[in-house]
Amino acid sequence: MLQTKHKNKTVATLLAFVLGGIGMHRFYLRGMADRWGWLHAAALPACGMVMSAAPGADWYFWYLPLTLSMLAGFLQALVLGLTPDDKWDARHNAGSGRASSSRWPLAIVLVATLMVGAGTLIATIARLFDLLYTGGAYG
Repeated sequence: MLQTKHKNKTVATLLAFVLGGIGMHRFYLRGMADRWGWLHAAALPACGMVMSAAPGADWYFWYLPLTLSMLAGFLQALVLGLTPDDKWDARHNAGSGRASSSRWPLAIVLVATLMVGAGTLIATIARLFDLLYTGGAYG
């Protein structure tokens, strides 16, 4: 039987939290052929394209592709981290010969993800409404 490399759930969750906006968690779990990972990675060039296409636009719109990708990464971090160990092993570690055992660092990453992700979502929505309804009068 072919042994595959063991995928750590805490590492995958941490990658989704910190570098989820550019898809590093997807590449860690599924390799460089993952299309969704490349969609995340395309957020950086998309920001550059928005900056060059609309240099006079508000900074909010310049970074919106990366912000949306980061929000998706935060959500994926929560999904990955909250997956039970047995389901995680069945999906990502079927041929590794090792069993996962989540510990307290995963809980800390999940709490930080929820805190930063919720704050980012609220700030993104608030800035969008500010721009749409007041023309940016509050910032």
